[in-house]
Amino acid sequence: AVSNGVSLSSPQNAVSSLGLRGIHKSSAAAAQMMVRDALNQAMDEELERDERVFLLGEEVAQYDGAYKVSRGLWKKYGDKRIMDTPITEMGFTGIAVGAAMAGLRPICEFMTFNFSMQAIDQVINSAAKTYYMSAGRQSVPIVFRGPNGASAGVGAQHSQCFAAWYASCPGLKVVSPWSAEDAKGLLKSAIRDDNPVVFLENELMYGVPFEMSEESQSKDFTIPIGKAKVERQGTHVTLATHSRYVSFCLDAAAVLAKEGIECEVINLRTIRPLDVECIETSVMKTNHLVTVEGGWPQFGVGAEICARIMEGPAFNYLDAPATRVTGVDIPMPYAKILEDNNVYVHPERWAHRVQSSRRLYSSVTPLGEFCACVCRSGCSRFTSSPSK
Repeated sequence: AVSNGVSLSSPQNAVSSLGLRGIHKSSAAAAQMMVRDALNQAMDEELERDERVFLLGEEVAQYDGAYKVSRGLWKKYGDKRIMDTPITEMGFTGIAVGAAMAGLRPICEFMTFNFSMQAIDQVINSAAKTYYMSAGRQSVPIVFRGPNGASAGVGAQHSQCFAAWYASCPGLKVVSPWSAEDAKGLLKSAIRDDNPVVFLENELMYGVPFEMSEESQSKDFTIPIGKAKVERQGTHVTLATHSRYVSFCLDAAAVLAKEGIECEVINLRTIRPLDVECIETSVMKTNHLVTVEGGWPQFGVGAEICARIMEGPAFNYLDAPATRVTGVDIPMPYAKILEDNNVYVHPERWAHRVQSSRRLYSSVTPLGEFCACVCRSGCSRFTSSPSK
């Protein structure tokens, strides 16, 4: 699964993919910023704005963070607000939750969300449930943040997507940004929120540059949690996705546009609370739905979206069954070719169509071919707008 000698799971591929589309061009007042720098700016502004905010985690201080997201913050704010911790997630997460209960606003960084499993009792039983169990008397304003999902060459233990895991838990808000503006605006909102927020970043997006609008460069800029964004308008099929897979869906939409199929791409941005209204509005227009995610297929984000659509008014507008595109239902392999196939091979019911094309798996083509197959096989009236 290599395109022009570049690994499809590398950040270089993500950058070239974004650049080829040219979708991030805006006014002269816009400034280009990488996702990691947008996260850094958000924390810097909130640390400056509110003295209750502090950051703790492994290597976040003198080393500037494992992914350099906290670069320069320790030098600016010192040991009391940028704290290195021992390698004990259960311990420092418990400290952060306790600090939140005492009135502070901690940002708890996991070097990867896979390590949050070491602290799951603190995240779920201590942070998520306390407000309800205290009858609303005790809030826990904390942000759990760090990279989530598949990376490159890190094996099964470090490659899971936790969006569905945490989104199933009442008491948590779950955010999954894609662009630099998403990262900055949503992180600032998460830090200001009075509830525990799980903030799922993506390691392979940290170095990807985006144009930042003039508005987003303001210290007052925030994006409300719980609101999705339509990244591309379309009329034929809705692609609902989050995090890095927004890039892949936009690429797929460009491929399908050449065949006369216009995809509407929804960047979910927040997994819990889910912006069902945005998805329903789109499905009522396009009459088709494909959910796209990097997590496992069973009980995932896509499964929840499909259930919500089936239970709501948009169901009657579907011309074909909603379809999920996910990772393979196995732990992430370490071998390179298996890793690439795990990320980009989609549900078995249409895999044979990809194979029959006799083309390599890539981040763009299989999804594009899949959408075309879904639309062609699922709806003989695809070019018309049925009234239901």
